[in-house]
Amino acid sequence: MAEPKTQKTKASVAQFIAAVEDETRRKDAKTVDKLMREISGEKPAMWGPSIIGYGQWVNNNTLGSAPWPKIGFSPRKANMVLYVLSESKECAALLKKLGKHKTGKSCLYINKLADVDAGVLRDLVAQSWKEMTKKYG
Repeated sequence: MAEPKTQKTKASVAQFIAAVEDETRRKDAKTVDKLMREISGEKPAMWGPSIIGYGQWVNNNTLGSAPWPKIGFSPRKANMVLYVLSESKECAALLKKLGKHKTGKSCLYINKLADVDAGVLRDLVAQSWKEMTKKYG
């Protein structure tokens, strides 16, 4: 079984965020980091070169078992990507009220935080943390 590409590293979260080129994206990353720290109560860690994760669970799939953050985000050039989506009714209801965004399987894509309702985003992150903790400890 091959090692997963994205693994937890010892890289500095603060240095990674400080190195985000776009000023708005960097400021938004600091805000999301603060939000996820508050909700999770966890100190973040870098996962691979570009994902900031909080907490950890073991993902078991056809490729094997690998640790993965319970929630996380990545301030990418095109979008801020938040790893917070589930298939729950609560999540679906919150997404309808969130504002301008796109979604992938478990990813929420936001251009900038100003495009979304901050309270709804907080509720969405909290819902995801609650679901992941209930399911995986």
